[in-house]
Amino acid sequence: MSRDSNPVVFDGHNDALLRLWKSGRSDAVQRFVSGEDEGHIDLPRAATGGLGGGLCAIYVPSERVLDDDGNFPTPTRAEALEVTMAQAGLLARAERESQGALKICRTAQDIRTAFANGSFASVMHLEGAEAITADLNLLYALYDMGLRTLGPVWSRPNIFAFGVPFRYPSSPDIGPGLSSYGKALVRSCNELGIMIDLSHLNEAGFWEVAKLSDAPLVASHSNVHAICGHSRNVTDRQLDAIRDSGGLVGINFGVSFLHPEGKRDLAMDLSMLVRHVDYIVDRIGIDHVALGSDFDGTRIPEALRDARDLPKLIDALRAGGYEGHDLEKITNGNWLRVLEQTWGA
Repeated sequence: MSRDSNPVVFDGHNDALLRLWKSGRSDAVQRFVSGEDEGHIDLPRAATGGLGGGLCAIYVPSERVLDDDGNFPTPTRAEALEVTMAQAGLLARAERESQGALKICRTAQDIRTAFANGSFASVMHLEGAEAITADLNLLYALYDMGLRTLGPVWSRPNIFAFGVPFRYPSSPDIGPGLSSYGKALVRSCNELGIMIDLSHLNEAGFWEVAKLSDAPLVASHSNVHAICGHSRNVTDRQLDAIRDSGGLVGINFGVSFLHPEGKRDLAMDLSMLVRHVDYIVDRIGIDHVALGSDFDGTRIPEALRDARDLPKLIDALRAGGYEGHDLEKITNGNWLRVLEQTWGA
């Protein structure tokens, strides 16, 4: 699927809803719809850059870092519920106020239709399930509101699992795996057809999801641990399991997750991002790599100001030898395949 000469980009992660919520502005949604100077994404800049849609995260931030090891405090359930519903409301308002320029998508066909109509194909994603209690009742309510992908944790513990802390250099093998509640959450997500995102889950949790889940394994916004030894990145063994399940890795644009020394090098050339793509393609194949920018949630290379500059990344991928159908797989096709397989529609 393409618009003009470039394929449409479907992106595995953005934190635009967090940015809108944190702004506290009464006109935040209208500014997102009509265009603004803040952040990485709004609808006009997405249209300019060929960003056709993506997973729009609902995330409840931690107020502070607890210690020098990168451990974050877990919000209370009351805090998480309030923020989760507020951000879900912002997404619903954006759909209403955009008058068709943004659509909340519940099926792969919804995404294709949005692409065809020039609408932003938004998928509601929950990044950290702190608002959900052990009875899982809210999971079903959120599903009916449009939730179709879920990360059980962010990089902190909750009742479901242990999120991997931000550490460099470090293995992702930090802490215990899923709780009994986490295992029930995985089973319910499989039942409903909600994609389980592994990007902030530690290694023990990853392997327990791999054992329990019958859906493709997905790390929506992570990179290659063999290149950048950050705890948030995916090891070779995890990559192999993702391939065997039919899943994918969405390449994160965050410089700290790209740089071989974990540096926040904003002057980084986009060839470094392509290097991570190359590694995944060489190890597990072209069908298992996509994009997961982390727009509005991390520091990205200066070569990519915001969504408007996605054509520069496509040029870098072309310079790396990716053309035609292979380029389309990276930019949107692999996401569509995995979501269709997971959702069953």
